[in-house]
Amino acid sequence: MATPGVGAACLAPSAATAPRRRADPARARACHARPRLLQLVRRRCVAELSREGPASRPLHSPAQQLAPPLVPGLLAPPAPTPTTVPDAGVGDLEPELQLEGIDEDSVDRTVVVVSEQDSEIMDAKEQTPAKVTRSIVFVTGEAAPYAKSGGLGDVCGSLPIALAARGHRVMVVMPRYLNGSSDKNYAKAFYTGKHIKIPCFGGSHEVTFFHEYRDSVDWVFVDHPSYHRPGSLYGDNFGAFGDNQFRYTLLCYAACEAPLILELGGYIYGQSCMFVVNDWHASLVPVLLAAKYRPYGVYRDSRSTLVIHNLAHQGVEPASTYPDLGLPPEWYGALEWVFPEWARRHALDKGEAVNFLKGAVVTADRIVTVSQGYSWEVTTAEGGQGLNELLSSRKSVLNGIVNGIDINDWNPTTDKCLPYHYTVDDLSGKAKCKAELQKELGLPVRADVPLIGFIGRLDYQKGIDLIKMAIPDLMREDVQFVMLGSGDPAFEGWMRSTESSYKDKFRGWVGFSVPVSHRITAGCDILLMPSRFEPCGLNQLYAMQYGTVPVVHGTGGLRDTVETFNPFGEKGEEGTGWAFSPLTVEKMLWALRTAMTTYREHKPSWEGLMKRGMSKDHTWDHAAEQYEQIFEWAFVDQPYVM
Repeated sequence: MATPGVGAACLAPSAATAPRRRADPARARACHARPRLLQLVRRRCVAELSREGPASRPLHSPAQQLAPPLVPGLLAPPAPTPTTVPDAGVGDLEPELQLEGIDEDSVDRTVVVVSEQDSEIMDAKEQTPAKVTRSIVFVTGEAAPYAKSGGLGDVCGSLPIALAARGHRVMVVMPRYLNGSSDKNYAKAFYTGKHIKIPCFGGSHEVTFFHEYRDSVDWVFVDHPSYHRPGSLYGDNFGAFGDNQFRYTLLCYAACEAPLILELGGYIYGQSCMFVVNDWHASLVPVLLAAKYRPYGVYRDSRSTLVIHNLAHQGVEPASTYPDLGLPPEWYGALEWVFPEWARRHALDKGEAVNFLKGAVVTADRIVTVSQGYSWEVTTAEGGQGLNELLSSRKSVLNGIVNGIDINDWNPTTDKCLPYHYTVDDLSGKAKCKAELQKELGLPVRADVPLIGFIGRLDYQKGIDLIKMAIPDLMREDVQFVMLGSGDPAFEGWMRSTESSYKDKFRGWVGFSVPVSHRITAGCDILLMPSRFEPCGLNQLYAMQYGTVPVVHGTGGLRDTVETFNPFGEKGEEGTGWAFSPLTVEKMLWALRTAMTTYREHKPSWEGLMKRGMSKDHTWDHAAEQYEQIFEWAFVDQPYVM
């Protein structure tokens, strides 16, 4: 089976051409009856592989790589004699592990996890298993805690873990960024011994794979010299890196090969995968599946879901770079992009380009945005960034799912950054956090004055110019205001000068500090977010989790997550904050003054606002359940592009 470029047939012939086993009906029924026991063996395999490193030789023959290793006697009809399970360690097989006395009922009630030290039996009722478990491959330019520049890193660092906790087998594929300061983040990732050569950009470029098994997720890092350089993930002080298209083309090719060639936990992910591609960095994956794999019989059982975190970034490069991508010439139309005349540089500029994100929009099986409101906004001329007509044409497969938050990091009952802790039933600790924050910032310690906070980048999107225009009027009120962030030097200078003008009311912290952001979130009474557009937004979710009332511009995810306070609801008082619209200084000041009046004069209503926000389910498990529904819909139909 030959391909004109990189494909499973030429890069991993044993995986691509290996014959599938013929399913034994009795064995299949036994496998279906004992899914948790299969998870036992898989976790054992993965744990051993993660501890010891890559195997010195394959543990399974090519004919066995497309299916999980079957455990004789446990996943098959019972044998008359006790059965054993081979240890999926590294190198030579270790002595057999005896597994006896496990009947079907006990398997249904418990999950058995084998570790180096002890065996533990956990109650399965504490977990929320998925109805159908799948092999899921996340492809992303960043994921916390390894590399993060914004909300994309938070999502791809948390959602895979939530899906794995629900029973799915999950892999995350991302670059192995080494810039000196981030090297330690990959200290536990070992070299898998696998490498491939990718023909693109006029040459053959070798990439290697590193692997770490953490929180039941396979974290796979693609290594190449282009990921080893000082600066941030996508650029440095001089702007975006000029070879970003090349860097993320390599990532997409590597992500397509990883499920076919990497034996993680003893066996590969195989061809029946759900690829979750995030933003433009991973958007070439659905195109590669359709153009270079499915025509040769590979990945016909896979599906892809495009997750749009921010439509403003689309991966647009000159049309002359298309031949460098290694795609067949007839697929140029999938990535073709023409700028309108007003956006062209000069009269001779034809505006022709290639657009990675557009390629995913027209080839992915499902499309998800990070909030329901944003899924509508991207189909409008104002919010579609030029892709609104294409996205409107695919409205039937376009959905919005609000991001979750990591309650291990953002929890007022356990947050290590807070001087005092509190719960929805006992809010006394929040008042103490406010007093400590006022002391730390050098503001007068007053419980009766509303303390307003802002956390975020200092740029036009976040509405800093509106805050700047509103501050003179706002400072006439009995109020305190604190801002944390960095960005536009002009706004940074304005924050410093405003602090010197209103020493008892305003504090501007130029820069960013995670502990300080936690203390501001907990210590403030009101969090202000006047963003011009916000695909999802996380700060308003953090604020509600900490009992801080958000005042936001009603756009995108902010409108979805913040319910405007209504004291005369059908079931009494309703709402968790204020969402104002349109985005004007007058409307923003009206919402802030309404919130401040409620804080001062209607304490029971204010406490109700705090408690309703804290009672909302902002966990990733809730979001993961919705993603499972998207995956189910994707597998109902044939691949969108065969």
